[in-house]
Amino acid sequence: MKKLILFFLLMSLNSFSQQDLNQLLKKYNTENVPYISVASLKTIASDVVLLDARETKEFKISHIKNAVCVGYDNFNIKRTLKMLPSDKNTKIVVYCSLGIRSENIAEKLKKTGYTNIYNLYGGIFEWKNQDNDVINSKGKSTNKAHTFNQEWSKWLLKGEKIYE
Repeated sequence: MKKLILFFLLMSLNSFSQQDLNQLLKKYNTENVPYISVASLKTIASDVVLLDARETKEFKISHIKNAVCVGYDNFNIKRTLKMLPSDKNTKIVVYCSLGIRSENIAEKLKKTGYTNIYNLYGGIFEWKNQDNDVINSKGKSTNKAHTFNQEWSKWLLKGEKIYE
């Protein structure tokens, strides 16, 4: 019986945190770029271009395998376009820590004519929270995740939080 109560308590907390994340994303995002869930990305991961819209120092700590760091503060659309396939219907998924910076970068790519762009809901934090692997700058699996800052770190529920 105790296990059943604990299960329902954990499910309630997860539901509550999802509602909070929904509210946070609604506050900062326009939702002009559709979200893709972690589960959906996992099923198509080998068929997408994966762009990391975090800063290089965050990317070096950990990133999703096969992602390309395009940055945010120093994002360069011309340099990024050179890295992308010329087919404007190529499926592109952009992520950051939670899905806020990535929406801004995805919108810029959308303005250049790319039509199949998605924003990873919950970003790398949600990826990690669902027990998915991330790698460091040496290509090795790591439990670490750069949390951008102390305030945003509350959204990372699994893994070792790295601050700078």
